[in-house]
Amino acid sequence: MNSSFYGNFKLGILGGGQLGRMLIQEAANFNISISVLDSDKNAPCKELAAEFVIGDIRDFETVYQFGKTVDLLTIEIEHVNVDALERLENEGLLVYPQPKILRMIQDKGLQKKFYSDNNIPTAAYFLSENKTETLSHKADFPFMQKLRKGGYDGKGVMKLASETDIEKSFDAPSVLEKLIDKEISVIVARNKSGETKCFPPVEMEFNAEANLVEFLFSPASISEKIKTEANEIAIKIADKLGIVGILAIEMFITKKDELLVNEMAPRPHNSGHQTIEGNFTSQYAQHLRAILNLPLGDTKIILPSVMVNLLGEKNYEGNAKYEGLEEVLAMENSYVHLYGKKTTKPFRKMGHVTILAENIEKAKQKAKFVKEKLKVIA
Repeated sequence: MNSSFYGNFKLGILGGGQLGRMLIQEAANFNISISVLDSDKNAPCKELAAEFVIGDIRDFETVYQFGKTVDLLTIEIEHVNVDALERLENEGLLVYPQPKILRMIQDKGLQKKFYSDNNIPTAAYFLSENKTETLSHKADFPFMQKLRKGGYDGKGVMKLASETDIEKSFDAPSVLEKLIDKEISVIVARNKSGETKCFPPVEMEFNAEANLVEFLFSPASISEKIKTEANEIAIKIADKLGIVGILAIEMFITKKDELLVNEMAPRPHNSGHQTIEGNFTSQYAQHLRAILNLPLGDTKIILPSVMVNLLGEKNYEGNAKYEGLEEVLAMENSYVHLYGKKTTKPFRKMGHVTILAENIEKAKQKAKFVKEKLKVIA
């Protein structure tokens, strides 16, 4: 595959959001030409892609025709037309991650079945078809309700603390999962040759109102035993799936120090942004290495880091303005990433800041300053 770097090789990406944007930034180092398909004419990838095609990534014919123009097809969001990808794969196009994996991961209920079938520990759960069925589990409150299909980045996820929350719950097929406090993430990569490598686990802290990751701590404050077990679980999942690419696996840690798999995403992930500056190889470089069947890169941490998500402030909607940017840029070892989104709205992901320090506590102190100082307003 590497011989194609100086030919007419074209990599296609379904989805033009910030994950695709950061993948393009890394692909430039490999001299790879990128073509992007997205329905938003102002998507973050628009100005960086060699070719930007406007179209619906969920439409069969649009995805199929787009796939015919590239040499290898990947994704930056899993909610794509899998039927089109399967046809392209059957016709000989390289599609990574593989369509059969995407089909399973698109349905959180099927994800749970995969864990059960393969003896992978997962949080206790129930399947519900509607509000009436959700109410039948009132003895098990509190739990998280997750739509089986279509949810991502806090969308399609709701905390149900008591019976009074049922009224606002989703009236659609869902997974009801018991609440567990501490959550970590492991990103594992696997190439076609079967080589696998894990990034060190990171710890996530969520915005309670939007259910989005607000802070990411690398490395996670966990024991070596838990770290080893988390990596073993991640590699087991990657090998069972036979995935080519990277896979982000979110896991809970119980009070008894047990690991339970929450869910997974077969693409670059919010829990890997800090790898751009904090690790020897970024998650984006690793994804490219994996899908191109190149040797996987060194995943070790360079320095402890904290990633702060820049979310649109409440009560602001319109053209984005970044308040406090200069103060943050003046900090030592702070790295600002803006996603190229012209307009902001409450809790919209507008960028992130990664802070590196000699230890995690110092990085956390700096991150607190960033959170208080840097605001996305209109």
